[in-house]
Amino acid sequence: MVRARKWMYVSRPDGEPKPANFSIEEEELPPLELGDFLVETEYFSLDAGLRGYMEIGILPVGSPVVGMTIAKVIESQCADFPVGVYVCARLGWKTHAILNPSKHKDQRPYVVPGLEGRSRALGLGALGLSGNTAYFGFLEICKPRPGETVVVSAAAGAVGSLVGQIAKLHDCHVVGIAGSEEKVRWLKDIGFDEVINYKTGSVREQLRLAAPRGIDCYFDNVGGEITEIVREQMNLYGRISVCGTVSSYNGTPSLVSDPQRDFVSKQVRQEGFVVFRWQHRWMEGIKQLLEWIDQGKLVHRETVYEGFDNAPIAFVSMLRGDNIGKAVLKV
Repeated sequence: MVRARKWMYVSRPDGEPKPANFSIEEEELPPLELGDFLVETEYFSLDAGLRGYMEIGILPVGSPVVGMTIAKVIESQCADFPVGVYVCARLGWKTHAILNPSKHKDQRPYVVPGLEGRSRALGLGALGLSGNTAYFGFLEICKPRPGETVVVSAAAGAVGSLVGQIAKLHDCHVVGIAGSEEKVRWLKDIGFDEVINYKTGSVREQLRLAAPRGIDCYFDNVGGEITEIVREQMNLYGRISVCGTVSSYNGTPSLVSDPQRDFVSKQVRQEGFVVFRWQHRWMEGIKQLLEWIDQGKLVHRETVYEGFDNAPIAFVSMLRGDNIGKAVLKV
């Protein structure tokens, strides 16, 4: 028998989450049945969206913490997932789990291609949920055209850094918004044309200088005041892809009273999305992202936190923006 440890969400945060909002439980896993396979987690993803789930009740208090993992198959009664392969699946913050694709479709397990000789955490970043969020969420909603100006908020994060690079591959002028000089330097190193540090000086004035022809596409990871400033400078028929609203996750209000004004006058199209809309095309995105990585056209970076027991602390660190690129925890 295998004893699994898992993190539970036990109380709603008041503002920024704290370790006391989580607790560890243990459970004994049953023997495998036909079609089952047992995995041991190597990495799990740390995602800002989890804070949003807590805030709006998608993750009820008393539930296991949700999220994507990279895990090794250590016992199997399923021919498609033999012992020794690494899978990506929606397991949450757990050390072990029993999977069965025919019984639990929400787990979405698949073998990640292209990990040989690379960090397996890549399967949570550019070759996983973050990569497909950038790929589909930007290309399908913004539909960028060569020469257009693209702005990306939280640009040094797992998704934003990929969106900017994909926009450059489509011959766009790319402006990133980030929160430290280290992040500004890294984004310029990977090809962003201009990068704004929103913590230094006026975002409005910096953005006017960085995007003198106005903004055609905005990939929005933050919401709040920054998003309202970007909207002011959108061009006619601009497109906004809303991936996240991290500025409001800990209760920060928007400072602008009339967010609809620019939508009407500039006939802007804005659309929110959940990446699993494109579940039926999942491997299409992974294969294209892998091709760009193999060609040296796409750079991926990770911030790796260590230790299963440190998960809540690592999660808060990620929410504060301490990471560059994809934030993962190594179990």
